[in-house]
Amino acid sequence: MMKYIETKIPGLRIIDPEVFTDARGYFMEVYKKESFERHIAPVNFIQDNESESSYGVFRGLHYQEGDTAQAKLVRVTGGKVWDIAVDIRKNSPAFGKYYAVELSAENKRQFFIPRGFAHGFLVLSETAVFSYKVDNHYSPSTERTLNCFDPDIAVQFPIDKSLLKLSEKDARGKSLKEVYQESLNF
Repeated sequence: MMKYIETKIPGLRIIDPEVFTDARGYFMEVYKKESFERHIAPVNFIQDNESESSYGVFRGLHYQEGDTAQAKLVRVTGGKVWDIAVDIRKNSPAFGKYYAVELSAENKRQFFIPRGFAHGFLVLSETAVFSYKVDNHYSPSTERTLNCFDPDIAVQFPIDKSLLKLSEKDARGKSLKEVYQESLNF
């Protein structure tokens, strides 16, 4: 049976699967719609994605605006990452706050990020394979990036910031103040 763990930010959940091991290896349920909806919410996941990245790569903090916003269920199938979600729901008492969790092939933990959050991850192992479900299609015209170095968010990275490898797009992310001034609908 999966364990659904509340975090300090409403809506974000950690999911620890029950893992059955023996001499042959292991078995676990990764996703069970009925259980997920009972403990979290009805979410219609429509696509699974996967990426591979090397040590120090930081992807994020990404979000999509309006009707194209995405909820995500993320996990790591190889290596280890530090996963982060920032609350950008304007009316949330946790607006601008972040929560981070280590996800790895070893701990098999998953992280649910609902719509209304900017999301990213930092690779802590030599390489990492990152897999995730989304409930909406990718929309380049509404994709946005929140600046992970914004002092108003004050992200405390688990490695020195100088070791982070960001895309040009991610390095030019918006400030939290700019995000707040946008007309976000989640």
